Amino acid sequence: MGSALSFLERYEKDGDEFLTHIVTGDETWVCHVTQESKQQSMQWRHTTSPTKRKFKQPLSARKIMCTVFWNRYGVLLVDYRPNGQTINAQVYCDTLQRLRRAIQNKRRGLLSSGVVLLHDNACPHTARLTRALLQQFRWEIMDHPPYSPDLAPSDYHLFLHMKRFLAGKEFHSDEEVETTVNNWLQQQAVDIFDTGIQKLVTR
Repeated sequence: MGSALSFLERYEKDGDEFLTHIVTGDETWVCHVTQESKQQSMQWRHTTSPTKRKFKQPLSARKIMCTVFWNRYGVLLVDYRPNGQTINAQVYCDTLQRLRRAIQNKRRGLLSSGVVLLHDNACPHTARLTRALLQQFRWEIMDHPPYSPDLAPSDYHLFLHMKRFLAGKEFHSDEEVETTVNNWLQQQAVDIFDTGIQKLVTR
């Protein structure tokens, strides 16, 4: 509640301009085989039709970690880590350095006008090394409730759409996964990103 009130007070004060300064990002696993959701696998059938048995597929052991940073105008940075390679504070700081360069190249004027970073409370995000770097960047950190996807636009919006697209697809290499995800992100209209940020107000 405190995080939500803090956000709404800032939105009431600065209006839509506040949303323009928000840069958000998160990590998600992308498997080589992604199962369809229950809703996607539903079928119309007659009441007398035999019930089709659906066997539960084992979770794909082959997967890569995908990190996406974006704002209301589109994707800023996409990063991939193979399975088994952990994201620690140093790795995350290296990613933030590249994010800063991406903002400088893709969103002229945003660095000087002020970045409001919205990320969750994962350990690499709140480590002392990370906090020191963000203080050096002079970026504002938006308060985020622990273990909550409610105010994380990547969780409740972007990754939700991406996982629906990937459902039922099978990949044979990490490179194939990366190419597919990159192509999907590039094909998305600006509206999908703007909607994800706008939803923060109602959520």
